[in-house]
Amino acid sequence: MTIKADHRHLYLQVIDRLKRDISTGVFKEKEKLPSEFELAKMLGVSRATLREALRLLEEDHYIVRRHGVGTFVNPRPLFSSGIEELSSVSAMIRQVGMVPGTNFISSSEEKAADEDVERFGCGPDELITTIKRVRTADGEPVVYCIDKVPSRLLGEEFLKRKDDSIFEAIERTGDLRITQAVAHIEPVGYDEEASPVLECEPETALLMLKQHHYAEGDAMVLYSRNYFKGDKFNFHVLRKRM
Repeated sequence: MTIKADHRHLYLQVIDRLKRDISTGVFKEKEKLPSEFELAKMLGVSRATLREALRLLEEDHYIVRRHGVGTFVNPRPLFSSGIEELSSVSAMIRQVGMVPGTNFISSSEEKAADEDVERFGCGPDELITTIKRVRTADGEPVVYCIDKVPSRLLGEEFLKRKDDSIFEAIERTGDLRITQAVAHIEPVGYDEEASPVLECEPETALLMLKQHHYAEGDAMVLYSRNYFKGDKFNFHVLRKRM
């Protein structure tokens, strides 16, 4: 298992070996790696070389180091999506062959607050529905969703069931079609509301997407704050040089 098979820097060879061992299941997800002393001996490199490789692997989220506990293999994301692609959480889950589900938490209806009037361009007497749900993939909680939408845009069927796609519910009630969204992404550590609901371990990071969804004609129809499990989701974006 020793390194030194080519002429690249040793830490790069260590990185490649450990990535390969993780991908082939030699070291499994959430498994604790051998100690630095044992791992350096197994690979035939110095502990300084190993530490540099582990540092870079941690930056790439292949591993996580817990002070005083050890180094563990990070689970690889199940879901990968271009952030420029607008799709529902249900659609993202179906794309990887898993079954989407919903655990309903709460629903409330109140008159529009000042921020709702500004967001939706509605009157202060319009009713706004706030829905909190956990979206699951094959029964495992993966996204905590807080959605706000003018009540008139949700059909009675949705308000009774509360487990459907809000995208689909809005589009069923009329001629509206959600065409675009403005998204803000924020990394979040442990969140007192979202993390327990998603059954996160203390070190599991979250990705929070705040999104303003617009229908054709630039009418805003949905505001959502979604907390994605960082070890399950990966978002990327295509950037072009202008």
